Amino acid sequence: MTSVLICGGGNAAQVCSCLFGARYKVTALSLYADEAERWENAVNEVGHMECLLAPQQKTIQAVPGKITKDPACVKDCDVVLFTVPSSFHEQYFAALAPHVKDNTIFAVMPARSGCDFLFRKVMGPKASSLGLVAFETLPWACRFNEWGKTSTVLGTKETISAAVIPPKGKASIEVILKLQGLLGVEPLIMECPNVMSISLGNPGQVVHPGITYSRWKDWDGKPLAKKPLFYHGADNFCAEVLTGISDDIQAICRKLKSINPTFDTSQVRTIFDWYMASYSQSCKDTSNLQKAMVSNSAYEGLCHPMRGSDETGYTPDFQFRYLSEDVPTGLCFTKGVAQLLEVKTPTIDKVVFWCQEKLGKEFLTPAGLMAGKDIGHSRAPQAYGVRTKQELLEFLDLKPTTSCALPCAALTLAAAAAAAGALAWKRASSVAG
Repeated sequence: MTSVLICGGGNAAQVCSCLFGARYKVTALSLYADEAERWENAVNEVGHMECLLAPQQKTIQAVPGKITKDPACVKDCDVVLFTVPSSFHEQYFAALAPHVKDNTIFAVMPARSGCDFLFRKVMGPKASSLGLVAFETLPWACRFNEWGKTSTVLGTKETISAAVIPPKGKASIEVILKLQGLLGVEPLIMECPNVMSISLGNPGQVVHPGITYSRWKDWDGKPLAKKPLFYHGADNFCAEVLTGISDDIQAICRKLKSINPTFDTSQVRTIFDWYMASYSQSCKDTSNLQKAMVSNSAYEGLCHPMRGSDETGYTPDFQFRYLSEDVPTGLCFTKGVAQLLEVKTPTIDKVVFWCQEKLGKEFLTPAGLMAGKDIGHSRAPQAYGVRTKQELLEFLDLKPTTSCALPCAALTLAAAAAAAGALAWKRASSVAG
């Protein structure tokens, strides 16, 4: 039986521990303070965890085999599933590295951007004996109801993209089949050709900062009487911002293809195409991006992260992960790649400038370069010492092809044919003479 280590204690960790715990040996790991102890006490209080699959109105009950804060527990696990925010990925990788055994698969949900840069940095030479699966997003829209006890899956995605770097000597399909067994029939794992496709196709970097920027960029600072809806509050301007970020990312994909046409970025979808692939059955109106967002039943009732109360009013929480995670581990990576490839990203620049001011950080310099004083807290390639186009291409193992490769080949063939024809004519002439 597959032994699974669930890392984290939030919404997704609660759901995974219950759903997977019903069919597999599950260990839950939380490195945060006394969270593991509190979680175990909560489970013991009711005797099990419970997860409601809302679309099917089906309830699953399970008990994790172990809940701990000791990273050494990884030595007994075949699959390690990260559900922690990407800002904590390095902490968990570093804690697990001394104890992990060869052929262990690290599945990161979601990987966000630049996960392979981070994984290689932390694991060092050991990385080649381990597997890394970078998922574009979580399999579900989910939340816990009573922490440690009950949770709800609001909606399940139809497909989920993942890039696989298998352990040495293993095939990608072996890794995918093992993880598909965990997830069940849905969502269907769609393999991406490379981790860059996951990094650039990271929907969180588009949706979360984009919606936050479009809703609050002109805010007057006054508290609101109630929490505004996050996804269902999207207007046409919001859709334009999301589309602008998405267009910038597509420009990067085109540049990579121009360097080497064999480098596959076909699975880096526009944000509208991503919504259709993930939620077409949940959206009542798919005529455009804005209508798809506001009619998506999987996002029913989800609000902007706010601080305050009904008595004092509500103000936006700009330190929530929608900015604190998706800007440094999403947009900063993408902007960093664009800078190395000399691709202009007007919408990304605008959004990052606004977001970094709200976070009290500097990733982009006033000149628009990914070289700010806080770049070390981001996943921009520059934070890992990748500061030139050539260094980026070497990391990606991407070899440029000359722009005249096909015409030159055609000319070579034509020249060879002409030479052969001339030789044949010469011989025929000498025979005739």
